[in-house]
Amino acid sequence: MRLNLGLTPEHPCSYLPGENTRSLVVVDEEQLTPETYDALLEKGYRRSGDHVYRPWCHSCRACNAVRIPVRRFRPDRSQRRCRKRNRDLALEWKPAELTREQYQLYLLYQQQRHTDGDMAHSSLEETREFLLAGWNNVQLLEVRMAGELVAAAYTDVMPRCLSAVYTFFRPDLGGRSLGTFAILEQIARAASEGRDWLYLGYWIADCRKMSYKSRFWPHEIRRPLADFHEETWELIEKAGTLADGS
Repeated sequence: MRLNLGLTPEHPCSYLPGENTRSLVVVDEEQLTPETYDALLEKGYRRSGDHVYRPWCHSCRACNAVRIPVRRFRPDRSQRRCRKRNRDLALEWKPAELTREQYQLYLLYQQQRHTDGDMAHSSLEETREFLLAGWNNVQLLEVRMAGELVAAAYTDVMPRCLSAVYTFFRPDLGGRSLGTFAILEQIARAASEGRDWLYLGYWIADCRKMSYKSRFWPHEIRRPLADFHEETWELIEKAGTLADGS
């Protein structure tokens, strides 16, 4: 299937001060399906709501798509401790929605973790449009402690992979590492269902907020070349070690 693409105007980058960014976007949103999105993820795209895009910046190549080959993943000591620490939590996968309870947790997370971002003030409908997609199968992992919702992870389900859309959690439970815990559970689901990858979105080496994405080994990084052609996924077995691209 051939999809029409468009290029957005340049605007200031929200991750790298002093840089401008622009995106290549899918215009034919009515043709998007879990199958087409699976193929687009392979080429470095990502969704926000119903919109699918990828960075296409004029002079910067800092954004790298990251995915975890779930059958090769092995948790490190810290991640094993994280799972053990959270054994008392109740987990439930369900079709994604956005209830008032989930929205209130989302706002609490944004207002305490990302106070300088626009998402800290988004309405319930704006948040729903960001998290969900009418053309895709979106699942929600709810994490509860003594009946209270303490974390929520929105996850896209495609034929070959899962894609982590967004996770938020109770900020005062930082010692539980609930963000890491949610990724571990998404990896476990993908592996149990025979899928190949969990996509984590984009990673920028100089962005502290994204550093957690590089702590799951092994992982693959799709590195854009100067002209965005002939990109490849590089398998990184451990810190600083590259294996053959896949």
